[in-house]
Parts: sequence; C-alpha cells; structure tokens
Amino acid sequence: MFSLASRAARPAAAHVARRSQLQLRTVTVKEGLTATDAWNKSCYSEIDYTVNEDMPVYEAVQKFAAYNIGCLVTTDGDGKISGVVSERDYVCKIALLGKTSKETTVKEISTKSANLITASPSETVSDCMAKMLLKDIRHLPLLDDDGHVVGIVSIKDLVKAELKEKEDAIRTLSNFALGKGGHFGSD
Repeated sequence: MFSLASRAARPAAAHVARRSQLQLRTVTVKEGLTATDAWNKSCYSEIDYTVNEDMPVYEAVQKFAAYNIGCLVTTDGDGKISGVVSERDYVCKIALLGKTSKETTVKEISTKSANLITASPSETVSDCMAKMLLKDIRHLPLLDDDGHVVGIVSIKDLVKAELKEKEDAIRTLSNFALGKGGHFGSD
C-alpha cells in the first residue's frame, strides 16, 4: 500500500517535527516585564528622586528643572517615604493660590503616603499601568517588602518598557517566520 520511500520518509518527518517542536520552545519572547525592568531604564534610576518634606517647595522645583522630571518622592526626617510631590501639585497648590515656593514647605502640598498608590518592584509593567490609569496618576513609587522606597517609575517609563517588549516579540516572531529563528539563529 505504501511505497518503500514513503515508509522511510515517515520516521524522518516525525523526527523533524519533534526537533522543530523542541526548537520552538527555545525561541521565546520574554513575558511579564516588571516594574524593576522599567525602573532600570528610567531617568529616575540615575538621580536622587527624593526631597525632604520639610524643605521649601522651591527645592523640589529646582530638582524638577535640573533633572527634567515631574515628580519626587517626599521623605520625613528619618528618610522614610511620606508621599510624593509633582509639578501639578506646584501649579495647583502654589502658583494658582498665590503662595510662594520659598515660603511653603513640600509637605504642605504633597500627596501623603496614606493616600499614595504604590507598587512593588516585582509587579508587572501591565499591573503598574493599570493602577496608574485607574487612579489617573503619572508616577508610581516602588516599595520593597519592608515599605522602603526603592524607586519611582513614570507612565512614560512603563510605556517605553511595554513598547520594547512588543517590538522584541514582533522581531522574534518575524525572524521565525522568515526562517531566521529557531535553530537558524537571528541576524
């Protein structure tokens, strides 16, 4: 019923199929980027992103301008997180109310830690973005298991990380479809 050539080809084809399945498993796209991944590429990872809550708002504004950022983590006298202060806080609570930034302290205008939305470094970028969109915020302090601040990410940092992940996935799948993936290696 089957020719000798087709009977010989069947085991060879099965071997190639098994080999291809094994190789497909090795060509993967990294899933679930974390807040730490976004943090590591953030401009915040290279600067002092904190300001003491007892300092004048002017100090925070100077950091905003010097580092080209929009938010700082506020700390108390012991160096523990007490909240965040943003450019929006300055505009809404200083400039519009006629106060002066040199005479107003950071703690007078900051969002206090009791009302603060935070994330852990191990949370996914997607989860962080969901928190930010739900609460309409643009910055998210990262706290370790003991509640110590270990970083801060902006929505821009998270979007960049998500975009990079999608570009990598598209490149991997395109390379595979073009025969550049799997055991062929990617050029």
